[in-house]
Amino acid sequence: MLGKIRKFSSSVFAKIFLFIVAIPFVFWGMGPLFKSGSQNIIVKIDKEKIPIEEFVNYINIYTATNDNLDSIFIEKMLSNFIGEKIIGNEIKSFNIMLSDESLSKLIRNDKIFKKDNKFSRTEYEKFLVTNNFDAVFFEKNMSHQIKRELLLDFISGGIIPPNFFVNINFDKINQKRNVEVIRLNDAIKKKLNFSTSEIQTYFNAHKNKYNYVYKTIEFLEINPENLTGRDEFDDPFFEKIDKIDDLIVEGKKINFISEKFDLMSVKRLTFNKLGKNKNEVAINDFPIELINNIFSADENDQTMLITHENKYYIVEIYKTENIQKEINDPKVNEDILINLKKNVSRSFISELAINVNKNKFKKSDFDEFSNDQNINIEKITIDSQNDSKILKDELVKQIYIFPEKQVIVVSDIGLTENYLIYIDKIEHGSITKDSDEYEKYFNLSREEMTNNIFNTYDHYLKNKYNIKINYKALEKVKNYIQ
Repeated sequence: MLGKIRKFSSSVFAKIFLFIVAIPFVFWGMGPLFKSGSQNIIVKIDKEKIPIEEFVNYINIYTATNDNLDSIFIEKMLSNFIGEKIIGNEIKSFNIMLSDESLSKLIRNDKIFKKDNKFSRTEYEKFLVTNNFDAVFFEKNMSHQIKRELLLDFISGGIIPPNFFVNINFDKINQKRNVEVIRLNDAIKKKLNFSTSEIQTYFNAHKNKYNYVYKTIEFLEINPENLTGRDEFDDPFFEKIDKIDDLIVEGKKINFISEKFDLMSVKRLTFNKLGKNKNEVAINDFPIELINNIFSADENDQTMLITHENKYYIVEIYKTENIQKEINDPKVNEDILINLKKNVSRSFISELAINVNKNKFKKSDFDEFSNDQNINIEKITIDSQNDSKILKDELVKQIYIFPEKQVIVVSDIGLTENYLIYIDKIEHGSITKDSDEYEKYFNLSREEMTNNIFNTYDHYLKNKYNIKINYKALEKVKNYIQ
C-alpha cells in the first residue's frame, strides 16, 4: 500500500499515510512493565490506555505485502504508532481544526484528481479503488495529516536566520582547503602477494560461503489486461485476485490457475539469493526485490501470490538445489583474493587510523611516513565540499569535518580508495545579501534552525508525556504476527 502511495510524491496525498518524518519519536525503555490485569493494553500514554487491537489494526493498515514483519520492524511500528498518538494529542491541545469545507477544497484542487484541469469525481474514485481505500478512511487520514502539517508549521513558522548564521553555513560548504595527500593504496599494494596456502586456508575457513542455494521458480505476472481484458484496477480485477488467492490456499498449482483464468504461458527461472543464475548472470525478467520472498517462504507455501509496485505475481517454487563451488572455480578464486585484499587493507588502515586518532601523528610523522613508504606527497586544493574533481565526494566530506593543521585518514566505504591527509590551510568564505546564491543558503540555514526546534520539541514531548510500554503485550503481538 505504501509503495503505491509513494508514487504521488509531488502531492499532499503522498504524505498522508507516511510515518513520522519531521520529528523522530523514540520511546523505548520509558516506563516499567505493566502489572497483570492490563494484558490487552499495548501502551499507556499518561492516563490513556491503548489496546493491542488498535495497534494491530495500525500495522495491518500501514504495511505493504512485501514488508518483512520481523521483531525490529514491529518495534519501529510501535514507535511510529506512539508518535502518531502524541501528535494527535498535541493537535487537540492547540485546538487545530480543519473544516469539511476546507478539506473538500484541498481534495478538489489536488492535481491527482483533475482531468482537463478540473476536478474529476471519476479520477478520485479510481484512486480510491486502485489503492483499496474507502473515502471515509482516506479523508480521515488526510485531515489528520494536514492538521499535523499545521501543527509543525505552528511550531516552526516565522523562523528568519540572521546573516551571520547564513554565512556560517555558506563557509562550511564553500571554504577552500589546501591539503597534502599520501595515497595509501600504494603502500597497501606491497602487501598483496598471497601464497597458495593462504588462499586455501581462507577457502577452508569460509567454505560454506561458496555453498549456493538455487531456487527454480515458475511464475506469472498478472495485470488488469491479462486478467480482465481491461486496463484498470477495478472491482472485477480484485474479485479475480481474491479468487486466485483462495485457490492457492486450497492448494491449487500455478498451471491449474493459468488454465482456469486463461493466462499466458508460465515462465521458469533459476537463481540464488543474489538474483544470479548458475552462470553468475543477473536475472532481469523477475523483480529482484521479490527474491527475498522466495527464499524466506515456508516449505508449505510453495505457491504464493505476491504484489510489487502495483503488479501481482503468482509464484511457485519448482525446485531447490544446493551447489558447493570449489576453490578452482574462477569466481570463487576471484572472491577469495578480493576478500584477502580487503582484510589486509582493513588491518593496515585500522592500525594507522588508531595512531592518527590518538594524535600520535604530527606533520613530521606524515613526512616520515612518506619517506619510509617511498610514496610522494601530492599537494591539492579543494575549492568546496562539492568539489570532487580529484577526490570522491564522500572523501571530500570527511576532510571538511576536521580543522586546520591536522593529519587524518580518509577512506571510501569499500576501502577501495584510502588516503593519509594533512590539512595545511583553510581559506574561509562569506556571502552577501545581494548574491545570487544568498537565498539558497538562507533557506538551508532556516531548515537547520527548524530541525533544531523540532529536536527541542521532541525532547519537550518526551518529558511532557508519561509513556509506559507493555512489553509482554508487545511480545504477544510479535508472536501473533510473525
